[in-house]
Amino acid sequence: MQPLKHKNFINGEYVESSSGEEFLDINPADTDDVLGSFQLSTKEDAKNAISAALEAQEKWAEMPPAERGRILIRASEILDSMKEELVTTLTREEGKTLNDSRVEVNRAVSLFRFYGVLASRIRGESIQSSEPRTHIITVKEPVGVVSVITPWNFPIAIPSWKIAPALACGNTVVFKPASYTPLIGYMLVEALVKAGIPKGVINYVTGSGSTVGLEMITNKNIDAITFTGSLEVGEEIRRLSSTTGKNVRIMLELGGKNPAIILPDADIDKAVEMVARGAFGLTGQVCTATSRAIVLDKIAEEFTRKMVEKARKLKVGNGLREGVDLGPVVGQRELEKVLSYINIGVSEGAKLLTGGRRLTGEEYDKGYFVEPTVFSDVTPDMRIAREEIFGPVLSIMTASSFDEAIEIANSVDYGLAASIFTKSLDKAFEFMSKIRAGVVKINKPTIGIEIQVPFGGYKKSSSETFRELGEAVMDFYTKIKTIYIGY
Repeated sequence: MQPLKHKNFINGEYVESSSGEEFLDINPADTDDVLGSFQLSTKEDAKNAISAALEAQEKWAEMPPAERGRILIRASEILDSMKEELVTTLTREEGKTLNDSRVEVNRAVSLFRFYGVLASRIRGESIQSSEPRTHIITVKEPVGVVSVITPWNFPIAIPSWKIAPALACGNTVVFKPASYTPLIGYMLVEALVKAGIPKGVINYVTGSGSTVGLEMITNKNIDAITFTGSLEVGEEIRRLSSTTGKNVRIMLELGGKNPAIILPDADIDKAVEMVARGAFGLTGQVCTATSRAIVLDKIAEEFTRKMVEKARKLKVGNGLREGVDLGPVVGQRELEKVLSYINIGVSEGAKLLTGGRRLTGEEYDKGYFVEPTVFSDVTPDMRIAREEIFGPVLSIMTASSFDEAIEIANSVDYGLAASIFTKSLDKAFEFMSKIRAGVVKINKPTIGIEIQVPFGGYKKSSSETFRELGEAVMDFYTKIKTIYIGY
């Protein structure tokens, strides 16, 4: 049977690519399961989508914010009505468990409702002038046309937290989902269409980053770019966006090498549970995953033993099945990357305590499954301690003091999330002050963020220009105009 064909959505119409070519969307847990075919779009397709967004932007911006908000809230309600279909699709497409998919879909529903409400709260200020008979006000206006380029690991939540506030602020959007997960993004656009979004306001184009993505970065009609993905691609986006001759806004979220520090006074069992959740939950395919456990010497043996026991008990399998703790990595390339880093760790002298293999046999042969992996004897100079692996791999490192643990935690180029496990209020506050990370957790896993607060990293984890999520993200999608009124 031929896979169901999905088209681009440009200027209010579903259209095929000018290339006439397609690619397949395949379940990483079962490569015989094809979810559909999608357009392998061209530069011209991307240009058409950008032109449509440009033409629609002024009229969309003129729509009363409360009406824009009502459309987003209707989209939230439609997504909620589609919840079970979305959950199953997400698990088949990305590989995460049904429980994790349900959390993500619920987050997308909440995001559209949250920014739908915030749309009518976009406001400027009234400021006293130093001159007589003069009134000064500021107003916030939309940036314009926004390129939204999203990853595969949260393929409905991340598009939602970029698209919803962009639309709420009066911008129009060109959206390119990751090629591993185009279907859930397609369904998100369908919900917006059903909610009554005007033509040209949201445009959806699938294809390669080197073709579609490149045009979305370098086209002179693009006013802002929001991207979540790898450090290498993010740095290239930063470079290319500066070549357009235009002051393009960029917001980049580029990964992490997130530490969890465990002090001797911590509840060890709770720390093991939380660190394991951060390291192996979502198959480690999350930018806030815990990849380094930095343990004080006197409790290192106990923590390590319990962590290995925990990792060995985790059930790996198809996320559609009950009792599965973690699913596959998303594709062959990602599988090879994770396994190569495991080999690098062994070659560098780290001790492989458990895991480290691709799972085979029975249900595993048609998917990309890796055992939860734990290393000990990891030193700060090793690549597995410095580079983002993006898989279920945890490096256990030791420190002789709190200060040394902080030094190790801060020694990498990334600074996205970090956590500490302690009962000491003094150490918790000292950690909050000294750690170089944008998201700081106390006695909680590094993964898991709330939508109403700002999100972003330090150092190479972020462009450090604007923050995502919460009300803070509205600053990225708006410009401030100052108006002097003499009377």
